[in-house]
Amino acid sequence: MGQPEKASTGIDGLDAVTAGGLTRGSLCLLEGTPGTGKTTIALQFLLAGVLDKQRTLYVTLSETKDELIRTAMSHGWSFTDDLEIFELQPPENILDPDQQQTILYSSDLELGETTQQILDAVKRIDPTLMVLDSLSEIRLLAQSSLRYRRQLLALKHLLARRGITVLMLDDLTTDALDKTTHSIAHSVIRLEELAPNYGGERRRLKIMKYRGQAYRGGYHDFTIKTGGVEVYPRLVAAEHKGEYDRREQLRSGIGELDLLLGGGVDRGTSTLVLGPAGAGKSLIALQYAAAAMRRGEKAAVFMFDEELTVLLRRARGMGIDLGDFQQQGLLFLHQVDAAELSPGEFTHQVRRLVERQGVEVVMIDSLNGYRAAMPEEQSLLLHMHELLQYLNRQGVSTFLTVAQHGLVGDMSTPIDVTYVADTVLLMRYFEAHGRVRRAMSVVKKRTGGHEDTIREYRLSSVGITVGPVLHNFQGVLRGVPTFVGSDDAQGGMLKG
Repeated sequence: MGQPEKASTGIDGLDAVTAGGLTRGSLCLLEGTPGTGKTTIALQFLLAGVLDKQRTLYVTLSETKDELIRTAMSHGWSFTDDLEIFELQPPENILDPDQQQTILYSSDLELGETTQQILDAVKRIDPTLMVLDSLSEIRLLAQSSLRYRRQLLALKHLLARRGITVLMLDDLTTDALDKTTHSIAHSVIRLEELAPNYGGERRRLKIMKYRGQAYRGGYHDFTIKTGGVEVYPRLVAAEHKGEYDRREQLRSGIGELDLLLGGGVDRGTSTLVLGPAGAGKSLIALQYAAAAMRRGEKAAVFMFDEELTVLLRRARGMGIDLGDFQQQGLLFLHQVDAAELSPGEFTHQVRRLVERQGVEVVMIDSLNGYRAAMPEEQSLLLHMHELLQYLNRQGVSTFLTVAQHGLVGDMSTPIDVTYVADTVLLMRYFEAHGRVRRAMSVVKKRTGGHEDTIREYRLSSVGITVGPVLHNFQGVLRGVPTFVGSDDAQGGMLKG
């Protein structure tokens, strides 16, 4: 027996999470508090049906037809003429005290009338796709859990016999703990809205249940934009075991820097550049990206902390013309607002550039800013681990920067991701001969060898200059070195 036929939800990411969409002829539940995007998803579901030349029906008990049309128009959808919207209105005498029932409970009559009106609309239109919005109204009319369950079961069997794929919406305003519909529905999708202490709302969804069907578990971020809902499936690096096994080296073009790294950075690996503010972390990472672009490769730079105009100006002052690379279509620059970005959306942006644009070098500057987009540090590490593994398996060279707290002496790292990266380049300030100087060292490299030395480097208008090994100093990485050589040698430092 083959796989059951699926009806697309109209949202690529949600189809990926549900392994193709909703099972045809089944009853599916979409639940979430008001404002989580249920109506938008329901309209996209029916829009996909309209485009597929199917008969569709939207039964609304909570919103008016005009409200639904305005929602559709706000997203630029003009399919309302092809979509049948049945607005189930309450009886006209419900507000007339002279006409209210005195012997029978009005809810008994209204529940039966409501159900019958829904069935009449179904018989008249004979849809293949249907939305019922919302179950809270039916639950209130039923008044008891037993009557509510029986009413839903009756609807389920009647609609299933007609082969209708039904998406039921529940706004959880009556009884959020009532799981009656969960046991009846073929699949259940839960929408959630999170309110961080700062920044915009974050939305995510989770498949709570899907009978006889494998699906992508866990939470998946999504956003509501003009044009509809976008879902970003959770990245699972194990599903992207690529065939990339080249161990070519990406060189910076600076001989001493490449020597320090054992000849360069291996392709398909991640490099963490760690150091205090102003040490030149971004410029070191840009040096490798620029070298790759000069060879005709594509690079993507995601800036969390620095304005792009400032970065362009600084890079130009170091001899790297990023604007020219942009014009050639080799560079994709993104200014990221951490307060408005979810980790799933960021991962989606990176994947899209790698898979659609053929990007081979990715730079993330910095993880300090990226952390602001994460609810918990544990989540940061998990998301970053999956992203780096995915990029490695695609043969992409990744550069990440982390700013440490402090300038000299003891410094702390706000995010410990050194174990995640394949290579760690440590940068430090130190004081010697009345000047503040900079030094770097490679403290970790998983693939291949590297120097275990410490080299001084300098940033100037001609670019990055890396000097010889600092032989005659001890304690450079602590920021307070001890000079143990001769004054003439000056410890191998850069002159001038």
